[in-house]
Amino acid sequence: MYGGKPLSEPEEKTTTESQKKFELIEDIPGIGPATAEKIRELGFHTVESLATATVKELTQAGVGEKQAAKIITVARDSIATSFIRADELMRMRQNLLRLSMTSKQLDELVGGGLESQTITEFYGEYGVGKSILCHQLAVNAQLPIEQGGLNGGALYVDTENTFRPEWIVRMAPPLGLDPETVGKNIIYSEAFNSDHQILILEKADKIIQENNIKLIIVDSLTAHFRSEYLGREMLAERQQKLNSHMHRLVRLARAFNAVAVVTNQVMSRPDAFFASGVEPVGGHIVAHTSHTRIFLRRATGGPVRIARLVSSPYLPEGERIFKITEEGIKDVTEEDEVKRRR
Repeated sequence: MYGGKPLSEPEEKTTTESQKKFELIEDIPGIGPATAEKIRELGFHTVESLATATVKELTQAGVGEKQAAKIITVARDSIATSFIRADELMRMRQNLLRLSMTSKQLDELVGGGLESQTITEFYGEYGVGKSILCHQLAVNAQLPIEQGGLNGGALYVDTENTFRPEWIVRMAPPLGLDPETVGKNIIYSEAFNSDHQILILEKADKIIQENNIKLIIVDSLTAHFRSEYLGREMLAERQQKLNSHMHRLVRLARAFNAVAVVTNQVMSRPDAFFASGVEPVGGHIVAHTSHTRIFLRRATGGPVRIARLVSSPYLPEGERIFKITEEGIKDVTEEDEVKRRR
């Protein structure tokens, strides 16, 4: 409705050059072999990545601003990025994928599983199980969609050397999956510093496309930035790079309908007497860019953990419990609850 009258149905359009579906970036008018090579050096390997680029980014490849704007427009038209009505958006959201965390309680907390095309952030103290949960998600992503998976592979960016194949070996069989096959569908990359971490995502679109990646994990998002950018004089530069890095992740998730997951470290809050004594690193930049934020903490003793949904675009805050076992993430049983309350 607009001014009390329903919007008219969009008129039928004839197919123009800008509305064609392009498979390679060289297919887009205005991009020759030399320009294509320079654009790839900037990290844009697919039409989907070009559709979410900015004019400023493409001018670094020697393309004029007007030409860059035209290339981006054609790429966006090619993947049908346009203005739409809210009712159409609701229908499009039915195509979003949801990834199960192997715990009905956790899935219920986030409305049925982690949503594609968004960033979900897990934060908490050391040893609370953030990386183990990431391992579990990398396995779960390979399940069929009807079983809570994404029917695709996972890209695992490791910044703290916490990825362990042993977890994959233990997690896969209970789900009816072959560990060796699961391992082949997890593309692993260790980031040695923040610049390397940024570069990995900038070059990731081709890997995602070629390996049917449906889950992108960055574990942990802030570790390198926190250790390399010290002091208030470097805070602005750190936040600017983090902002750009996270927006790159959002672009990839949206372009490939993938689930994006980041883990985050915490820092102490000595002034917090009645609230949690820790807060996530990254400040407002990370808070605003993460669509869903979940705080993980230990319950009193044992393997039980508490997950608190801190923010979501459409879900209320809440808490659920789960446990970490040798086979991965599981729901808490009545027996576990009895032991916990003793």
